[in-house]
Amino acid sequence: MVKKQASQGTPATAVLAAAGVPFTLHPYTHDPSAASYGLEAAEVLGIDPERVFKTLMVDVEGKLAVGIVPVSGTLDLKAIAAALGSKKANLADPKTAERRTGYVLGGISPLGQRQPSPTVLDESALTFGTVLVSGGRRGLDIEVDPADLIRLTGARTAPIGSP
Repeated sequence: MVKKQASQGTPATAVLAAAGVPFTLHPYTHDPSAASYGLEAAEVLGIDPERVFKTLMVDVEGKLAVGIVPVSGTLDLKAIAAALGSKKANLADPKTAERRTGYVLGGISPLGQRQPSPTVLDESALTFGTVLVSGGRRGLDIEVDPADLIRLTGARTAPIGSP
């Protein structure tokens, strides 16, 4: 991977550059009519959807948290609740997610969020040398080592994705 500079333009890339973490940017032209941002990225970039991860904001007993799962599946709300020591979670309101993270839907990155939240990464990420997550805007993904993603977000890993 080639290390990119913070001048690439998003809070996510700035966090990676400041930490000295190697990463690769994968820009693509976003199609506004795409049904799924994550699956669109995987298809356009020609990358296995199990290696491309989406970032979802959840509400766990009135507290916000982040779940990161492969775009090939869905977030198991009971599993993320359990990983966070609770019994129930719901997807957060989209506007709340945007305000909390500072990103727009389809471009929410787990890195460089305005207000960090407890984060859980699906354990399947550990089977890959690198994974892709949103780079902080629609049409930009970042390829990074999952260990660096865990370190920079303070994430824990758990089986939170379902096919």
